[in-house]
Amino acid sequence: MQLLAVGLNHTTAPVALREKVAFPADQLGQAVAAACAWFDKSGGLPQAREAAILSTCNRTEIYAATPLNADVNAIIDVTAHFVADYHKLSYAELRPYLYALPQVGAVRHAFRVASGLDSMVLGEPQILGQMKDAVRQAEAAGGLGTYLHQMFQRTFAVAKEVRSTTEIGAHSVSMAAAAVRMSQRIFDNLSEQHVLFIGAGEMIELCATHFAAQNPKSLTIANRTLERGEQLAHRFNGRALRLAELPDQLSQFDVVVSCTASTLPIIGLGMVERAIKARRRKPMFMVDLAVPRDIESEVERLDDVFLYTVDDLGAAVQTGMENRQAAVAQAEAIIETRVQSFMHWVDGRAVVPLIQDLHESGELMRQAELDRARKLLAKGENIEAVLEALSRGLTAKFLHGPQQALHNADADERARLAQLLPQLFRTKR
Repeated sequence: MQLLAVGLNHTTAPVALREKVAFPADQLGQAVAAACAWFDKSGGLPQAREAAILSTCNRTEIYAATPLNADVNAIIDVTAHFVADYHKLSYAELRPYLYALPQVGAVRHAFRVASGLDSMVLGEPQILGQMKDAVRQAEAAGGLGTYLHQMFQRTFAVAKEVRSTTEIGAHSVSMAAAAVRMSQRIFDNLSEQHVLFIGAGEMIELCATHFAAQNPKSLTIANRTLERGEQLAHRFNGRALRLAELPDQLSQFDVVVSCTASTLPIIGLGMVERAIKARRRKPMFMVDLAVPRDIESEVERLDDVFLYTVDDLGAAVQTGMENRQAAVAQAEAIIETRVQSFMHWVDGRAVVPLIQDLHESGELMRQAELDRARKLLAKGENIEAVLEALSRGLTAKFLHGPQQALHNADADERARLAQLLPQLFRTKR
């Protein structure tokens, strides 16, 4: 069985492309089913009945299992065509940014991703939860079989071991902390600023926690569902508003942090232009952590707006790497050991059909000799004589194949069998 990981991430593709190939969370199950059907139909990955899709702001990756050792370039092509077709993109635009990791490379990659070693923020914990959600949806869609199920279970176990036995996340600087730090370059004192958060998910909650620690003048949550926004705002003694109110309210805020699951921009160029005019050119700091982006990219051209994307913040957190190298080395060592253990399991699965055939052949022999013994007993034959015949018959049948192989083999093959057969039958030499 061939295990595959094909995708793009923050190191291979810009956010402008990543947002185009992102799979909305509520479509992952549908996309997994579509991927399995595409692979089967295309002929590039025939019988690839196992598939899972991981889609975050930093990466879109497809994990699959196929019984054929397909060419790596063919794998990338088939997957690129699927992603391009699904998102109505140009294949030529997407293909150069994709990577493909077959077999042991796919397993190692999954382990590293879940452990936070392949993240924009080294050691960040969010990716593990995102991967677990992706696996749950793949399983619900029928995308997981024996191999991917086992690989992901090992992946989660490895991530837990890395996080509990190393300090891989001890020195990491989160996106939220980076956003606060960058906002302080524009506004020296956040206690005088009005802060707006758009969305009410985990990332917004994390950002709100960091900004609230700076005691801003006000803190507001804008969300499509007002009730959910109010619940989060209440935690930080803030207020909530509906997204529909945003065009009229935007000018009131000095800091805007957005991270929603919207497939289209929430804040357009015109809205920000009107807000800046109403603010009489007072600067506005904006952070767009969403992929696809919540804020139109053209906004960054405005003179009084400081717009940062998830990639901009990622560059800001790549500091203090020397403090983490020891933890990284330790984590990589753990991962490598667990990769080898899993591949040993994969190799073992390859002989399962052979073992099943041996069991079936042995059962047929046993039934034949047992039927013969029962007939002899029914005729009144001596029990001891019947048992003796039964044992001799079974022994003869089991040894017939090896004896024939030895008899028909040439000299070299006979020497090889002579070394192998004592191990199989545990005979003394």
